[in-house]
Amino acid sequence: MVENQLTHIAFIMDGNGRWAKKKGLPRTLGHKAGCDIISDIYHHCYNSGIKIMSLFAFSTQNWNRPKQEVSLLFKYLENFFKKEIDNMIHDKTCIRVSGDYSKLPKKTVNIINQAIKKTKDFHNFTFNICLNYGGMEDIIQACKNIINEINDNNLDINTIDINNFNNYLYSKDLPPIDLLIRTGGEIRVSNFMLYQLAYAELMFVDTLWPDFNCDILDQCIDKYYHRKRTFGAIKDE
Repeated sequence: MVENQLTHIAFIMDGNGRWAKKKGLPRTLGHKAGCDIISDIYHHCYNSGIKIMSLFAFSTQNWNRPKQEVSLLFKYLENFFKKEIDNMIHDKTCIRVSGDYSKLPKKTVNIINQAIKKTKDFHNFTFNICLNYGGMEDIIQACKNIINEINDNNLDINTIDINNFNNYLYSKDLPPIDLLIRTGGEIRVSNFMLYQLAYAELMFVDTLWPDFNCDILDQCIDKYYHRKRTFGAIKDE
């Protein structure tokens, strides 16, 4: 077993709109280009021995964007799942969704539900896509679920700790994030999987998401393995 094995990698896919603007294209085509490269990144993670990838695809704040942009983004997501579902079934990849995706258009929800159903028993890899997701909202809904179980006498409050709190998050059954990569040059986590990022290694790259590629990903992975992860302990320099 490699020390500090990279098991769970996450991406904040930033820069689609700026990429389109630089090319004189509508913002929506930036999102299309961004969706198109997810397949390459997924296959590279899969072939690199990483077991889980999480993608911040649509936040709870993204509803504030123009309606046409939001609508087309969901269509691009639908096309992605239609295009990739057979490959993911072949790879025995389990598709997961974090967030309240029931708020998405009915057609999008149906396509996602079908993908989840078809892959729910697979364990080779986990593709976790975050839709209508916010880290603070995730923690709040977890707290509500815990309170409901306590009120129903199904849970003793004294048994809640940092290990089992994760069971009430959208990402339940998934380990914490080891490496977060944010593209686009911004240096913040933007309300993404706050609890799961507690001890993650953070990397911020200037490359806009549609220009992100497997070579840049490999550079980030290499940097990850050269970092010392002590988790608060003291190790020899």
